Amino acid sequence: MASLATRFVNSTAQHIFLTGKAGTGKTTFLRSLGGLTHKRHLIVAPTGIAALNAKGVTIHSQFLLPFGAFIPERTLPDDIADYGRFHDRDTLNRRHPLNALRRSVLAALDLLIIDEVSMLRADLLDAIDHRLRNVKREYHVPFGGVQLLFIGDLFQLPPVIKDEEWSVLRRWYDAPHFFASLALKQAGYVHIELDKIFRQRDERFIGILNNLRNNTVTEQDVAELNRHYRPNKEGDGRDGVITLTTHNHTADALNQQAMDRLKGKAYRYEARVVGDFPESMYPVQSELELKVGAQVMFVRNDADKAYFNGKLARVTEVDKEDVTVEMVEEGTSYKLKREVWENKRYMLDPVTKEQEEEVLGTFEQYPIKLAWAITVHKSQGLTFDRAVI
Repeated sequence: MASLATRFVNSTAQHIFLTGKAGTGKTTFLRSLGGLTHKRHLIVAPTGIAALNAKGVTIHSQFLLPFGAFIPERTLPDDIADYGRFHDRDTLNRRHPLNALRRSVLAALDLLIIDEVSMLRADLLDAIDHRLRNVKREYHVPFGGVQLLFIGDLFQLPPVIKDEEWSVLRRWYDAPHFFASLALKQAGYVHIELDKIFRQRDERFIGILNNLRNNTVTEQDVAELNRHYRPNKEGDGRDGVITLTTHNHTADALNQQAMDRLKGKAYRYEARVVGDFPESMYPVQSELELKVGAQVMFVRNDADKAYFNGKLARVTEVDKEDVTVEMVEEGTSYKLKREVWENKRYMLDPVTKEQEEEVLGTFEQYPIKLAWAITVHKSQGLTFDRAVI
């Protein structure tokens, strides 16, 4: 199915929604597509962390969109007077115009790839549509004729929308999700689903997960899950147990308590931040505190496959310069290397007219975080052997 999606991208101008459960290869497809398509493309995502993971930029940054709700009209209706929270086409043009750099990049664009599309709001997609029609001067063609590739899983994180925003937006939209966009309804799209799960090989467990996902759990499923239930299992990190919480402050408190229980000297490792890299985009803590025995989790995939996003490890050696961990599952030792994340923007070479990337700033830190506890949201797409919920 991934090869089919590639053919659709390269051979048609149709918009595509590529979806699939966790572990079916959506991220792998995204990372390989750049070398498989001749089309000039951008990768964007709704949030800073999602954009970093996709090696792209945020939607708001690329399209210079203000925060708040977008009303798909030329001007706001008379009963909506709050220009701070609601924007229309005219306010985008007059108060938030595109600069020359972004305009040139969008003018040359063939393909727009939007990752983590479950979080994309319908009104935000219509704001993108307005920008592209203006830049391309194709005012009557959805998205100005640019092909869109949506990647994500609608069973994952939904769009964030305030009640007061939705009470207004529901006049134009029947749902807050991207597929309710007026421009996308006009244009239509092809739906491609990746259905082979590579992350799990246990067919019975895959079946249970699918039933949980679809809210069709059977008595047999519950009985099978209960066979693996272990009461009074404390998530103290002694055996790779991880606690899933609903709030960041709870996870932070549990991690700090576990750290305080460890004996030995604590070492602190400062991130190296160069240039423009907003704090809101930091993928891990700028100051990482570690002791021998600390349970940690990797937050990105290693090019050499030594670790992956969500893999658990235990710190075995620390000093001022180096950190060594032992992988919880295999028991293998690994000396950590600092990883570099880039905050970048797209630009167009004025001579060659080729699309280029400009790195605005970098963030360098060990790709781990304390992991006796994490939030349910941050566990999305990850796999754990033992968990406390």
